[in-house]
Amino acid sequence: MNKLMIWYGELIAPKKLLKRGALFLSPGMLWLIFFLVIPGLVLILVSFAGRGSYGELVWEFGLANYKRLVGYGIFGWTPDYIVILLRSVWVAIVTTGLSVVLSYPLCFFIAKKPERTRYVWLMMVIIPFWTNMVIRTYSWFLILAPEMPLAKLAAYFKLISPGMALYPSAFAVYLGMISIFLPFVALPLFSSVERMDWALVEAAQDLYSSNVRIFMHAILPQTLPGLSVGIILTFVPAMGMFVVPDLLGGAKYMLVGNLIEQQFGTSRDWAFGAAISMALMALTLFSLYLYRKKNKDIDLL
Repeated sequence: MNKLMIWYGELIAPKKLLKRGALFLSPGMLWLIFFLVIPGLVLILVSFAGRGSYGELVWEFGLANYKRLVGYGIFGWTPDYIVILLRSVWVAIVTTGLSVVLSYPLCFFIAKKPERTRYVWLMMVIIPFWTNMVIRTYSWFLILAPEMPLAKLAAYFKLISPGMALYPSAFAVYLGMISIFLPFVALPLFSSVERMDWALVEAAQDLYSSNVRIFMHAILPQTLPGLSVGIILTFVPAMGMFVVPDLLGGAKYMLVGNLIEQQFGTSRDWAFGAAISMALMALTLFSLYLYRKKNKDIDLL
């Protein structure tokens, strides 16, 4: 006799429950298959193809695109593409780290506000999402212009020549990246800060712990779930960002996202662009694997 299970007050056989679950999951699964799995498989296939004289795909499969990616070309070996990949990883790490450093005081500031005004302050963090990212990036042109205070201050300390703007530069890229990704860390982190048990912090203070020890032993463990989500939501898109480096960095600060955009755009080398995309995907997944392995005990939910 088949075992019966209770599902919302209804007695149902396990096989029928499995079919019903599959029916409910099928729309989401089909969406993922058509818009994620199939395009990914096509991208893998294209990455092994060749390029014709006019930019068309040539279905002659080989490892030429991946050899070119690691630096082997018709003129010998060059580390240019490897440098771009490593620079992209570094920019993503710095952007994520600085976003975390800025998010903690911001979240504590909002959490300490009365409940009546707390969500008004939180809304101010969300407001930038209402504006297109390209428009927000272009706004830095005005802020970093030669006649604005930041550029004049930099010229006063002889960091730049008088009359020059603060862009294109690495500083402008980091500033633009942090302004874009700060809410991605602050919002999930705030959800953990809001639910903190402040009695543990008070107990650490009563035991005369230093501020560093209070943070490491009483605050950080309680906020790790939200922090982990924020790090993932920031690091992954920061690895492939191309709008901010393209506008604020120019040709001086090319990242892997700009390189991919260049291959699919002006260069029309889709096969090589697909190979770079696969390398970026593998690098991102490997970084997430290392992070998850180090923090395997954290419950992200």
